[in-house]
Amino acid sequence: MRERAGESRFKIWLLLSANRLVVTTVLALGVFVAFVVTVTLLPQPLQPQLRSGDTIETMFSTMVGAIITGVTLVVTIGQLVLSQENGPLGDQRDRMEGSMDFREYAGELIGSPSPADPSSFLRELVGVAQQRAETLRDTVSENDSDTLRGEVEEFTDSLIGNAEKVRDQLDGATFGSFDVLLAALNFNYGWKIFQVERIRNDHESVLTEDEDALLNDLKTSLSMFGPAREHVKTLYFEWELVTLSQMILYAAIPALVVAGAMLAVVDAGTFPGYTFGVPNITWAIGAAFTVTLVPFLLFTSYVLRIVTVAKRTLAIEPLILRNSQR
Repeated sequence: MRERAGESRFKIWLLLSANRLVVTTVLALGVFVAFVVTVTLLPQPLQPQLRSGDTIETMFSTMVGAIITGVTLVVTIGQLVLSQENGPLGDQRDRMEGSMDFREYAGELIGSPSPADPSSFLRELVGVAQQRAETLRDTVSENDSDTLRGEVEEFTDSLIGNAEKVRDQLDGATFGSFDVLLAALNFNYGWKIFQVERIRNDHESVLTEDEDALLNDLKTSLSMFGPAREHVKTLYFEWELVTLSQMILYAAIPALVVAGAMLAVVDAGTFPGYTFGVPNITWAIGAAFTVTLVPFLLFTSYVLRIVTVAKRTLAIEPLILRNSQR
């Protein structure tokens, strides 16, 4: 996926791969350092203003209101998203029937009951596409058309190599971590479906009946991966929103305590002296300000991943939305 997108490893790590708590910590350290450096470099007449009780009171009373409002809003959004899973018995039955029909069809495709584990389920679907690509390559190798053989060999080699990497990534991946969805994103099934359609159209006159049927079978297996990945993605988003709500609630309590403490007991004389040439009051206010921002930084780190995944998976059909893949 990183190679197709043409983006740096750090950007992919920050937006997708990294643990969200690690990203939150990095953002918090960045805020703390930026605050201390900025305040230290400010003109000296502004330093007494930072030390004044009025400035501290204004800053942290505002943060108390922001924390309470932000936490309430985030938890409400999470509940609204999860409310889509609730409904009358008839709707739940329709959902169940749709899911079971898909699992039965997938089981026929795989040749065994569909695995219950999401990573194993996706791994089996990718494995079916890989097997059918290998069969197609071996069959078309006897075709008289050099152009068809060359295109099919290039396409199937690419598909098989991609499938092997994705299956290795899915092996042992546990749902709840991002590993399952990240591996699924690495399998660009939409582009592969387009290539199958293009080959069938461009070489219709030289394809045998068996070869055309194999291309259709490969297209079917690739098409099955699409809704399976979208279903896993939807479940992951709901999982992450619940986790986000929990983490923000956990972080809001110490943030409120710190903000309250700064309002109640901290003034210009609370932290006298200097450390590394920086007034201790600056270190204290910077640390407290960073702690009060942790709920927002958690929200930022989780939403960065969710919106990045959503943007990369807007189209379930073979449509290319990013210039990097054209």
